[in-house]
Amino acid sequence: MSSSRHAWMTIALVVLLSANSSQSQLTTNYYDYSCPQALPIVRSVIQDAVAKERRMAASLIRLHFHDCFVQGCDASVLLKDTPWFIGEQTALQNVRSIRGFEVIDAIKSAVEAVCPGIVSCADIVALAARDSSESVNGPTWMVKLGRRDSTTASKDLANANLPLASEDLNVLISKFARQGLNPKEMVALTGAHTIGQAHCATFKDRIYNETNIDPGFAIHRRLSCPRNNGDSNLAPLDPATPNTFDNKYFKNLVKKRGLLHSDQVLFNGGETNYIVASYSNDWSSFFKDFADAMVKMGEISPLMDSVGQIRKVCSVVNY
Repeated sequence: MSSSRHAWMTIALVVLLSANSSQSQLTTNYYDYSCPQALPIVRSVIQDAVAKERRMAASLIRLHFHDCFVQGCDASVLLKDTPWFIGEQTALQNVRSIRGFEVIDAIKSAVEAVCPGIVSCADIVALAARDSSESVNGPTWMVKLGRRDSTTASKDLANANLPLASEDLNVLISKFARQGLNPKEMVALTGAHTIGQAHCATFKDRIYNETNIDPGFAIHRRLSCPRNNGDSNLAPLDPATPNTFDNKYFKNLVKKRGLLHSDQVLFNGGETNYIVASYSNDWSSFFKDFADAMVKMGEISPLMDSVGQIRKVCSVVNY
């Protein structure tokens, strides 16, 4: 009797372990057989888009980041408002600033033409971020794939989860920790600000009222960002090499030339000072840590198996 019970317990344990090991996971070869054309199509469209406008690389990396921080990497950021939910595009951190939707739509249209109903919008956003980094001489990484698309989005969650340009270091660390990312990964990911631009409204208070700023830098930025107007005027996050992915962003922080308040708090006597200093002196370390952090961020709460859907059009749910 004891021997029989032991045998059944052994079988049950084997079945349990087998079930756990068979659970779906994101993989880098997910579309190798179902849609081998997918990755080359994404790369081609991204190369064309960035060739036309270098800023687009920053916008697409940011799009992936803003997607993953709100209910996971599920392409919820792409959804337009419906009678059933208010989407994320009008959240404070996104309104009038998040962009690149037309590039994602172009990729989706091209992929659907050859592999209908196979490739998710969430995976396209993840691949677009990697290829955008490559297109401006930034790091590359293997993108894990197999995400599915959400059927809802949340403006409230976007407002709660996405960092603001005005936030202090402790708040930023807390928001990243909520997504399972540590302070070093936070600094590495924020290094994406080595490319791209910001609206005057997001840094006006810093250039007129803050003291931990290089005076000459502040004066120069005020020329295109008047105190009483010009909120939509743009300025490069990294004025040294605004269209090249490098470590100049961190060199700027050391010189107190961070454009946003949330940039400069990374090097202002706090716990992340040493990370910024390290990256400012070692671009290869930054590149490696950025790539690793992007892979980790891309694995935040993906929808898989039968959860979610593969949208036919990225901006609307299939009904």
